[in-house]
Amino acid sequence: MKRLLSTLVLGWACVLLVVTPVRAADREHQQIMADIRMLQEQTVRLNLMLGTLDETLQTLLTRLDEQGQDTRRGFADQKLLVGNVAGGVRVVREKVDETNVRVSSLAQEVEALRLAIPPMTAPLIQLAVDPETGLPTQETPVPAFAAQVLRGVSPQRMYDTAWADYTTGQWALAIKGFEVYISSFPRAELADDAQFYIGQTHYADGRFRDAVQAFEEVVLNYPDGDRVAEALYKRGLAFGRLGEPELARQAFEMVVQNYPDDNMANLAQQALDRL
Repeated sequence: MKRLLSTLVLGWACVLLVVTPVRAADREHQQIMADIRMLQEQTVRLNLMLGTLDETLQTLLTRLDEQGQDTRRGFADQKLLVGNVAGGVRVVREKVDETNVRVSSLAQEVEALRLAIPPMTAPLIQLAVDPETGLPTQETPVPAFAAQVLRGVSPQRMYDTAWADYTTGQWALAIKGFEVYISSFPRAELADDAQFYIGQTHYADGRFRDAVQAFEEVVLNYPDGDRVAEALYKRGLAFGRLGEPELARQAFEMVVQNYPDDNMANLAQQALDRL
C-alpha cells in the first residue's frame, strides 16, 4: 500500500513537472503573439501616419510651386514695370534736353538782339521846313537792317533768309545777308556757319581768291567752331583752283595733322595723294 502511494505521488510529481514547463511555454508564446500583434498595430499606424505625411508634403510642394510661379510672375511684372518707367524717364529726359537746347538757343537769340539794338536816345525832332531857307527838309531814310531789327527779326530768321538766298543761287543777296548776320550777331552760334557760307558762295561763283579770304576768316575768327576743319579743306581746294598747289598742300596738311578724327581729314588726305 505504501508502495502504491509512493508510486502515485511520484507519478503526480512527474505530471506536475511536465505540465509546469508547458504552461510556462504557453504563456511565453501568448506574450510573444501579443507583442507581435502590438507591433503589427503600430506598423499599421505608422503606415497611416506616413501616408498622411506624404499627402501633407505633396500639398506643401504644390503650394510652394504655386507660390514660386506667383513670385516669378510678380518679378516679371515688376521688371516690365521698371522697364516701362525707365523708358518713360528716358523719353522725359530727352524732352528736357531738347527743351534746354531750345531755351538756350532762344536765350542766345534774345541776347544777340539785345546787343544788336542800339541804346535808345532822345528822338530828334525834324522840322518839316528849314527856318533859314524856308525850304522843306528831306526825311532821313532808315537803314534796311535797322528796320529789320525794329520789326523784331530774330537772328534765326535772318540766317534762314540768307541761307535761302544761298540755296537758290542768289550769290550777292546771300553774301550780304550773311555779312549782316555776322555784323549784327557776332557771338551767335551760327556766326561761324555764316562766315563759312560766305566762302562757299564765293567759291561757287568762281571768285576763288575771295573764297580763300573768307575761309581764312573762319579759321581766325572762330577757332573753336565746328567749321574750321572744313574751312581749311575748302581753302585748299580754292588754292588748287588758283594754281597754287604748295599753299593747297599746306592747307590739306593742317587738316590731316590738326583734325585727324574729322571727316575732312580723309578728304584732305585724298587731295594730298592727288597732289
